[in-house]
Amino acid sequence: MLDLSDQKGDLDSSYRQAPHNVEAEQSLLGAILVNNDAFYRVSDFLKPEHFFEPIHGRIFELAGALVRAGKVATPVTLKTFLPADLDVAGLSGPHYLARLAAEATTVINAEDYGRAIYDLSVRRELIRIGEEIVNDAYDAPVEATPQDQIEEAEKRLYAIAESGRYDGGFQRFGEALREAVDMASRAFQREGHLSGIASGLDDLDQQMGGLQPSDLVILAGRPAMGKTALATNIAFNIAAAYRGEQRADGSIETQSGGIVGFFSLEMSAEQLATRILAEQAEIASYKIRRGDISESEFSKLAAAAQTMQVVPLYIDDTGGISIAQLVARARRLKRQRGLDFMVVDYLQLLSGSSKSSSQNRVQEVTEITTGLKALAKELQVPIMALSQLSRQVEARDDKRPQLADLRESGSIEQDADVVMFVYREEYYLKSREPKPGTEEWFKWEADMKAAEGVAEVIIGKQRHGPTGTVKVHFEPQFTRFSNLAREDRLPDRH
Repeated sequence: MLDLSDQKGDLDSSYRQAPHNVEAEQSLLGAILVNNDAFYRVSDFLKPEHFFEPIHGRIFELAGALVRAGKVATPVTLKTFLPADLDVAGLSGPHYLARLAAEATTVINAEDYGRAIYDLSVRRELIRIGEEIVNDAYDAPVEATPQDQIEEAEKRLYAIAESGRYDGGFQRFGEALREAVDMASRAFQREGHLSGIASGLDDLDQQMGGLQPSDLVILAGRPAMGKTALATNIAFNIAAAYRGEQRADGSIETQSGGIVGFFSLEMSAEQLATRILAEQAEIASYKIRRGDISESEFSKLAAAAQTMQVVPLYIDDTGGISIAQLVARARRLKRQRGLDFMVVDYLQLLSGSSKSSSQNRVQEVTEITTGLKALAKELQVPIMALSQLSRQVEARDDKRPQLADLRESGSIEQDADVVMFVYREEYYLKSREPKPGTEEWFKWEADMKAAEGVAEVIIGKQRHGPTGTVKVHFEPQFTRFSNLAREDRLPDRH
């Protein structure tokens, strides 16, 4: 191969040159010029900027343009696109192309050379980012915090990790089929026959088969319907049921339940903890806040708190974060502690990361929902994002929500795998009490008794199964959702 090192000048022995392999670049380009099929073996992950030598990147770019246009890329067809005065180690452009083709490797090795070039490019990018981190830390502006710099560094690192991965691409249908059968087998063997994570609400799990990995689940409702309470209940149920088993390689595999990350953009971590404590100890949360509890209730509270301390539920209550920051933090949690289920409360409090999207709310919501769906797929976990509903619900006689009621509904409905609504008839009936003693009042009282303690979880969209309504029990004083007692679940009467 032609040695290009003399172009770099005499290097001092103490000077560390960025990692590269000129011979691999020459071999790959030669293979492409001899047999254009070699280009397709590397084109899905290798880009011109991954080459160390700028002239090699230019040749790769030109060859790719010709091949994609259905033309043949050879030294003859390429030479007209190179500068006439080009000099590569004393050779003109046409001569250098001819030399590359003459000393080409076989097409079989093309992918291996491509991977080597890509990996070395990643290392060079890591060095560049490392240098920028050092320089930014030395010359940080007054308003910048170290946390901002950490998040920016993480964003850059993950951008490299995701930009040119060569482990994707097509897989045989047989492999996908095997995975589908394995999932069905695990569901068959698991208690409750669920393919996903159990939410702790039996009827909801039966309707959905549990919360499925890589799904984006939207949970929506009008204020006071209990959407945060339902999300909190499900999150705690999953975390409380967590059981892990150590694999041979030392990593922990989740057997039941899961490790939960909860992004609480509206409530503080302490408010969220109080809700869960009230639910578990069966003491009204307002009494806990006021300290209006008896000695026996305090003992109950302390016992519940003791049990809950070991539950793998992690809360991030930073307000006003962007989708990019949320993604970076979720990845960090997955890497450091593990992650099986994630909640975002709520969607409209997230901001987009690009300036253009922040000027257009619909674009911003599209970026957020697309980002959450991509994150669910990447981390292979279900993500539940809470969403507000528009006020048009209140104008209808039947207040049950529909898909069209979702705020900025287009992207939310499109990106979501499951859309669920929380609805409580009891809330609306309370405000419509007729005059006591009238015929309407007796009818209203009967309706109130039927609706008391009952909430509906309406599944408006589901990619994997049927839509429909699931009734659950709701205790407002404890903000707790639980299974609704039914005749077929009651013990036998004697």
